[in-house]
Amino acid sequence: MSFDSLNDLTSSNNSSQINKSGPRIFVICLEAYRQGQLYGKWVRADQPLYKIQKEIKKMILESPALGAEEFGVHASEGFGSVNVIGRESIKSIQRMATFISEVGELGAELLLYYGDVESAQEAWENHYHGSHENELEFAINLFDQLYMDSIPEAAQGYIDYASFKHDLFVDDYISMEVGGKVHIFSRD
Repeated sequence: MSFDSLNDLTSSNNSSQINKSGPRIFVICLEAYRQGQLYGKWVRADQPLYKIQKEIKKMILESPALGAEEFGVHASEGFGSVNVIGRESIKSIQRMATFISEVGELGAELLLYYGDVESAQEAWENHYHGSHENELEFAINLFDQLYMDSIPEAAQGYIDYASFKHDLFVDDYISMEVGGKVHIFSRD
């Protein structure tokens, strides 16, 4: 597959959205690129690493450029705001893509926040407290669950949920807005 310009490649590409078919990368033959031709292939990035490597190798072998050996990641889609172009190994890109495919748009946000797959995975598996309409709803539910039974009914109307919410999100919790919901994670 070759393109006359980068606009042909990216005209339908919106890398900030999560693609329903999974994250993809556009790998190019660097030798063809050096010769003034954009030649490459879109590759699903969430498939097993050996399959990605096989597709890249095939693209290089079929390149119109003589002596082609190197490739580069020239574009991506389905990674949300995570930038994978030019700075990540294929193995690292595959791990991020797999995480995003498993978790969805929230997975991309976790990768942005934590910076690596291990930390994002840890937060997802061990620190996720669900999705809520907003931070205040979470704070009210948490307060009621933890403390309401010990507060006399006459004093319950004086509870300052907004201050409780503020204190929670200063040190103990973070929130991420994705898909119209607020997703809550504890910090430790």
